[in-house]
Amino acid sequence: MRKSLFTLALLLYVGSIANAQQVEFEEYDLDNGMHVILHQDNSAPVVTVSVMYHVGAKDENPERTGFAHFFEHLLFEGTENIPRGEWFNIVTSNGGSNNANTTDDRTYYYEVFPSNSVELGLWMESERLMHPVINQIGVDTQNEVVKEEKRLRVDNQPYGNLLAEVKKRMFKVHPYRWATIGSMDHLDAATLEEFQAFNKKFYVPNNAVLVVAGDIDKPQVKKMIQDYFGPIPRGEEIKRDLPKEAPITESMRDKTYDPNIQIPAVIAAYRTPSFKSRDAYVLDMISSYLSGGKSSVLYKKMVDEQKQALAVQAVNISQEDYGIYALFALPLGDVSLDTLITEMDEEIVKIQEELISERDYEKLQNQFENQFVNSNSSIEGIANSLARYYMLYENVNLINNEIDIYRSITREEMRDVAKKYLNPNQRIILEYLPKKDDQ
Repeated sequence: MRKSLFTLALLLYVGSIANAQQVEFEEYDLDNGMHVILHQDNSAPVVTVSVMYHVGAKDENPERTGFAHFFEHLLFEGTENIPRGEWFNIVTSNGGSNNANTTDDRTYYYEVFPSNSVELGLWMESERLMHPVINQIGVDTQNEVVKEEKRLRVDNQPYGNLLAEVKKRMFKVHPYRWATIGSMDHLDAATLEEFQAFNKKFYVPNNAVLVVAGDIDKPQVKKMIQDYFGPIPRGEEIKRDLPKEAPITESMRDKTYDPNIQIPAVIAAYRTPSFKSRDAYVLDMISSYLSGGKSSVLYKKMVDEQKQALAVQAVNISQEDYGIYALFALPLGDVSLDTLITEMDEEIVKIQEELISERDYEKLQNQFENQFVNSNSSIEGIANSLARYYMLYENVNLINNEIDIYRSITREEMRDVAKKYLNPNQRIILEYLPKKDDQ
C-alpha cells in the first residue's frame, strides 16, 4: 500500500510538471505580413520583446559574406529617433537588458524589461525596423567591432576555425559553405549602397516574427503592436532557390592547420537532413547516447577506460536546409588520430547492428524530458523558442509537443538512421593540426 501511494504521488507530480510546461500562446498576422505571437505569464513583472528575421549567412552574396552577422551589430547603431550610440543606454536606464545573435538561417534581437516598459521595447524594435540609420560612420564603426570579434572568437581562439573548415569541405554549392562571421575582405570591399540594399530586402515585416512574452495585458499590447508596427510597409517577397548538394558517396580526407593549438584533433563529419525531418531528431538521440555526459558510451570507453582521448564528442549540428553530424576527438599522449577514428567507428557500427539496451534507452528518454522541462523555464527562453519554431519549423506548437517526437523514437529507428547516414563512404575526415613555423 505504501509503495502504491508513493507511485501515485510520483505520477501526480510528473503530471503537474507536464501541465506546468504547457505554453499558451496566441498568434496572428498584421496586414503588412508581420507575424505576431503573444505569451502571457503574469507570475513575474518581466517582459521579453523580440523580433526574429528570416535572414542569415545563407542569404548572402558569395562575394559579400558576413552581411547578416554585420547587421546584428549595425542595427544597434541608431534610428531616426534614437540617437547614435544611445540604444544600450536607453535599455539599461529603464532596467532592461538586450542582445542579438545570428546563425546561417536567421537573426534574432530581443529586449528584457520590467513589464511596465513593454511599450518602450515595442517602440524600439519598430524603430529598428522602420527607421534604421545606415550611414558610413555606422558601417565603419561596426566594421572594426566585427573585426575585433573575429580576432577574439575565431582567429586567436584554439580550434576557433574548426567548424568553418568542416563546412567548406562539407558544402560545395550551398551557402552553408562559408562561416557565419564571413570574410573581413568582403566587408571592407562592400559599399554603403550594398548595406542599404541588404537592409531593404531582408529587414521587412513580412520576413519577421514579433514575440511579446511575459507579464502583459493582451488587449493593450495588441493596440501598441498595431500602433507601432502596423504602419510599416510590406517589403518585396523574398524568394529562395538555394542550390542542392549532391550526395557524398565516397570518403574524403583532408588536413588543416591552426597556430593556436598544441594538441591535434580529428573530426569525422557526415551531411544530414534539415532539423525539420524526423531523422534529425533521431540523430539528436544518437549523439546523446554516444557522448551525452561522463556516463556516455564514447566518454566511458575512450576517456575513462582506455585513456585514449582527452575529449570526445558526437554532435548533431542541425540547420534549416542541411545538418552536419560530427564525431570529434582529441588524443591523449601519442595515441594516433586513426586510432581515435577506429574506436569511434566501432561504436557507430554497434548502433547500426545492435539495438541499444533498454536501460540506455530509458536513460536517453529521461535526458530529453529534462531538457524539455528546462527549455521552457524562463520567459526569455520561451520567447526565443516561439520565434524559432514559427520561423524555421513552421509549427509554433512544437514548444509544447516536440518532446512527443523524442518519446516516440524507437531503438529500431536509432539503428536504421545510423545505417542511413553514418557510413564511411558518406563522410569527410578532417585532421585539425598544430601549425608549425614552416607551414
